[in-house]
Amino acid sequence: MLSDTTGSWAPVALSADLPPATVIPAWTPAGSIALWRSQSGRLSASSDRCPHRGMRLTHGFVRGEALSCIYHGWSYSPAGGCIRIPAHPDLVPPETIRVAVQQVEEQGGIIWVAVGEPALRPPPLDHLVPLRSLTLEADIAAIEAAAGGKAGADGLIRIVDYPWIRLLPAAQTGRTLIHVLVEQDRSVADRLVASRMAEAVRRKAETGRKDVA
Repeated sequence: MLSDTTGSWAPVALSADLPPATVIPAWTPAGSIALWRSQSGRLSASSDRCPHRGMRLTHGFVRGEALSCIYHGWSYSPAGGCIRIPAHPDLVPPETIRVAVQQVEEQGGIIWVAVGEPALRPPPLDHLVPLRSLTLEADIAAIEAAAGGKAGADGLIRIVDYPWIRLLPAAQTGRTLIHVLVEQDRSVADRLVASRMAEAVRRKAETGRKDVA
């Protein structure tokens, strides 16, 4: 998670994991969110609770340009306002019915969600290609120890002896999400190596071992 004096950015998912008309759960230091992409491809990050009965919106569905709750079908726009209540089809929902939304950015195949009000945009990682994401039952310090390197100013961790592999961590409650990235010019074989190495780091971080092989 990269931060400045007014807020921070959390790399919550890979673009490839969120095709159009889908919703997935994601987590930031501010709590869980519903990350969704409309039919047209617009990306949004909403609170994960419907204000009607508290049902998780990640159990819901995307139809057109709206996210709908699975319980009673209340639908919300990317801006967070309720736009439809099926039980009252002729009612224009009042402005007070809405879900909180967070600023979201997408670049280089990574989806970033703002916590607070960051003064800067997420860091450009155009020289890297994201491969996959893993959730580790370990904190960032344990991951750094297992990888053999500290996170740099860009938030990326390099694996010892494999400097062309980067791990982009995002701390969660009691665990850490990492996105595995490689330099753009790497071969398919290298990408398979990167995936295996990330698995090795996970095993070592979770068991407390510090050697990477």
